[in-house]
Amino acid sequence: MVKIAVFDSGLGSLSIINAIQKNCKSEIIYFADQKNFPYGGKSKKQLELIIKHTIQKLEDNFSPDLIIMASNTPSLIVKITNKKVIGVFPPIEEAMILSKTKNIAILATKVVIKSENLSNYIKQFNFSNEKKIYKVDSSLLVDLVESNKFIKNTKYCKNIIKKILLNTFKNKIDVATLSSTHLPFLKSLLSSEFPHIKFIDPSDSVVQKILKNIKKNKSTKNKIKIYTSGNIKLFEKNLRLLGIKHKVKFFTI
Repeated sequence: MVKIAVFDSGLGSLSIINAIQKNCKSEIIYFADQKNFPYGGKSKKQLELIIKHTIQKLEDNFSPDLIIMASNTPSLIVKITNKKVIGVFPPIEEAMILSKTKNIAILATKVVIKSENLSNYIKQFNFSNEKKIYKVDSSLLVDLVESNKFIKNTKYCKNIIKKILLNTFKNKIDVATLSSTHLPFLKSLLSSEFPHIKFIDPSDSVVQKILKNIKKNKSTKNKIKIYTSGNIKLFEKNLRLLGIKHKVKFFTI
């Protein structure tokens, strides 16, 4: 059976895992490194240390065929040479193709929005000057997901969403990338507040990369094992709110 390790700093990995399980059968090792949540609040040096240690520990303990770094933040900030690792990146080329106004937004964590890495990532597409990209610090929206407030208090979440996005979305933006893996959990709320904007989930492109790397996959069913570096009971409780009843084990770097 193909074994795929998927990690980030919390619940964000689930948006990627859902897409993987819909498209290919595999054994998932899901590691929620809640001890280091949020990745978007770490310095580049801190993040490099955390991510490299995490990848090595996953290799040593589980020997996965692939490792999915299910977070835009380290995917953009940390240089990884391990060929097993697949990152998650803002689907800005797809967004620009879909946009009729050629005004798009990238919703991401603060460290990504302010990073030179994101600027360099955008430059490689050589967009013409009339194409505009707005970068939006959406760290507070990530917190809404990790805290499960998006389930418990939708009215509060809608207020935060409007507070964070309204001014930027007054521009001619018609497409936005959900460039934190936590954000797809808010897609229905985002769409209800801003029905004129198309929100793009990057999980599809991640799945396509996975499928290219497991062409000889003979797996016939999905399995998942879940680990956290945080509070096991609290994480199990939050997972149950999402309909996930699996037991969680402790694992840390």
